Amino acid sequence: MAGTGSDRPTIYPTLLYADAQAAIKLLTEAFGFTADAVYTGEGDVVAHAELSYGNGVVMLGSKGREGIFAQTLGNGGPAGIYVVVQDVDAHHRKAAAHGVEILMPPTDQDYGSRDYMARDAEGNVWSFGTYAPAGGGGA
Repeated sequence: MAGTGSDRPTIYPTLLYADAQAAIKLLTEAFGFTADAVYTGEGDVVAHAELSYGNGVVMLGSKGREGIFAQTLGNGGPAGIYVVVQDVDAHHRKAAAHGVEILMPPTDQDYGSRDYMARDAEGNVWSFGTYAPAGGGGA
């Protein structure tokens, strides 16, 4: 089945964090994501959150919850996520100003992209750059 025919993404990376509230703060303040939905339970546990950037969305929640997904991914990680941004250098400056660990500063790649890499507090690697895969295709 090919794409959905809409502008909505068809792939949603999903991450679990020991401190999901801190992850949401980092992703919104340092990386410029928008918190579209955050559902919390007892003790500020994040049951489900949706954060968007452009037309992409990442979903996240707190580790240690009930359910097959949370239990299966409970000890998983780290993951790598790539996000297309317009101005890599400005995005990098904002992340660095928030104290994010920068793994690679903005770098021009042989394949024409300019990107940088950062690591969040729980080890996930976030890459931000100008490369946008053509997509399409289908399985």
